[in-house]
Amino acid sequence: MAKSQNTGAGKKLKVTLVRSLFGTGKRHIACVKGLGLRRIRHSVEVEDTPSVRGMINKVAYMVKCEEV
Repeated sequence: MAKSQNTGAGKKLKVTLVRSLFGTGKRHIACVKGLGLRRIRHSVEVEDTPSVRGMINKVAYMVKCEEV
């Protein structure tokens, strides 16, 4: 069985969209939609996993992230 690489058991991150999706690439738009963000100033709480961290890092110039 593979060992889980979770950064914290049950940790959550609050992610907020702070910039428009207009003029960005399709992959970046897909990352924002995958995080569950819909419009500017919309916030969601997501699990702190390596895959979510990767999506946040890809669109870090558009989102604000803080631990909950």
